Amino acid sequence: MATEQATFAMGCFWGVEVTFRNTPGVKDAIVGYTGGHTANPTYQEVCSDATGHAEAILVTYDPAEISYEDLLKVFWDNHNPTTLNRQGPDVGTQYRSAIFYHSAAQKAAAEASMAAMAGRFPRPIVTEIVPAAPFYPAEEYHQRYLEKRGLASCHI
Repeated sequence: MATEQATFAMGCFWGVEVTFRNTPGVKDAIVGYTGGHTANPTYQEVCSDATGHAEAILVTYDPAEISYEDLLKVFWDNHNPTTLNRQGPDVGTQYRSAIFYHSAAQKAAAEASMAAMAGRFPRPIVTEIVPAAPFYPAEEYHQRYLEKRGLASCHI
């Protein structure tokens, strides 16, 4: 089985992790930080909104079971891409909407999917489409956070 990776930021990573873990064809989802300027940031540093990192999910998937385009559909369907640096009550650049592409094909697919979303939302989409940057896994207590607590999703 040859797997590929995709990286998405769509607000607090706990619920996003569950969403992708429950997607058929996804083999793993790791919560962490990417897109910033500090090496090996901690949760406290990222939450300070000073490192430039986004809370993100590194998804490992089997392209024979799910396409990158289908992962993009999960991305668009499970957050609000029109709120700049916020999702629900979470505010700060670490909660931005972003697609971190790993290849030219992913970049093209992300751009096409964003163009296809035009007009679907009442406000303009503010999602960033940027090259994948170093990904730093979050601390162990954040991995499978909701699962460890017997929760199926985040409730706001």
